[in-house]
Amino acid sequence: MIAMQQTADPILDIRGLRTIFRIRGGEVTAVNGIDLAVAAGETLALVGESGSGKSVTSLSVMRLLTRNIGAIAAGSIRLKRKSGTVADLVLLDEHDMRKVRGDDIGMVFQEPMSSLNPVFTIGDQISEPIRIHRGADRKAAMNAAIALLESVGIPDAKRRAGQYPHELSGGMRQRATIAMALACDPALLIADEPTTALDVTIQAQILDLLLKLQRERGMAMLFVTHNLGVVAEIAHRVAVMYAGRIVEQGPVGEVFRNPKHPYTIGLLASMPRLGDATRMKLAGEKLAAIPGMVPSLMKMPQGCAFQPRCKFAIDACRAAVPPLEDVNPQHKSRCIRWREI
Repeated sequence: MIAMQQTADPILDIRGLRTIFRIRGGEVTAVNGIDLAVAAGETLALVGESGSGKSVTSLSVMRLLTRNIGAIAAGSIRLKRKSGTVADLVLLDEHDMRKVRGDDIGMVFQEPMSSLNPVFTIGDQISEPIRIHRGADRKAAMNAAIALLESVGIPDAKRRAGQYPHELSGGMRQRATIAMALACDPALLIADEPTTALDVTIQAQILDLLLKLQRERGMAMLFVTHNLGVVAEIAHRVAVMYAGRIVEQGPVGEVFRNPKHPYTIGLLASMPRLGDATRMKLAGEKLAAIPGMVPSLMKMPQGCAFQPRCKFAIDACRAAVPPLEDVNPQHKSRCIRWREI
């Protein structure tokens, strides 16, 4: 676990973000009033089950929501750009937002085969943002792309730059998408489940690579994942999401050692540990699991969204949505019973 104090001057500062989707003649809220901040050189992990709102948060920052279906309904997303100016991404028109994507913000997606274009070579795709944002000619941009492939650990980079995505292994494709995201040296990198589609050995290599590149470049990183083991390895702080809201947030070490929300406690208890299989088989035990499922956005429960699955729930939990309270100045929990549990 990596220790780091958050600075007062974040690269990314999200306040009151509310993202909606228009479906069946109505609206559902996928992200509901969240606050997040990430400083230069810091990694904030956004954690939760599928359907919690993690990826919608990252797509909201990039303004890549499906047109006429998804929309930012409220809040601000303030980004400190490489020029030193601060822009509210919610207020930018599409023309100005294109200048931000790929230059001030880079993004690594979960599945490289769906984020890389199958009809263009790897070198062409990495060199494109360099030509667009830096005005480099084709030869200079291609040389820069080859250098980027070398920096992310791809051997024989010049030959690989001339290949198509299907000619590379899964690990190499993900390294290539990282190179493309870092092509213009962004101030912020968003990594949305970047290791989920890879085997365990390649996952570890990609995580090590991201840590190395972040140290070298000093960029801020928003790391979206459902894997708490990954969080422990790569992040300074963690924000736990459930049903569109942040339910716990704080330094990784403190949240892991002293969780103050029943959902976080359940996630940590669900993690298998070395030796558990043998011990549990001998004892006749089963791996701990959180009962039930993340609620549908169309049928949210009253009060605390987690209360139908929570063993600590009382009547007061059903009365109103609990506030995000300070456990201490750096650690917050959205649970009215956090002092007891």
